[in-house]
Amino acid sequence: MKPHSSSASTRPYLLRALHEWCTDNGFTPYVTVSVDDSVKVPRDFVRNGEIVLNVSYDATGGLTLGNDYITFQARFGGVARDIVIPVGRVSAIYARENGQGMAFPPVEQDIDVDAGPMLAAVKGAGEASPELVVQSAGPEGEGPVKSARPVLTRIK
Repeated sequence: MKPHSSSASTRPYLLRALHEWCTDNGFTPYVTVSVDDSVKVPRDFVRNGEIVLNVSYDATGGLTLGNDYITFQARFGGVARDIVIPVGRVSAIYARENGQGMAFPPVEQDIDVDAGPMLAAVKGAGEASPELVVQSAGPEGEGPVKSARPVLTRIK
């Protein structure tokens, strides 16, 4: 079977799988979200353009991990809030207890998350694929190492 040219992103499927893995193993799933105007979260809790959220069933109400959005209700400072996160804005999901999880490539700021792959393909037409810069020192402290593949860096 030939793959469909406009196949869906793997991100929502990976998010659901890792959320399920965390839950099944008694871990607490956390997501890191790159916040912009499309993300509905309490802005008081956003730091450096990101927010980290506990998305366990115990911490959320009505959690839906959809293909386009993650939605739920949660309490912040005792106040119930509706949270809406476009899946494309999730930059990582991991288990709080051991840090195991997955990071995703950042979403480009000038691309509408809802337009997704189509706009990315149009924008990148005729351009070479950009290299990803891994934030680790090269041999003998030569600076960042360039890689053609994304790499998950575990930060504690």
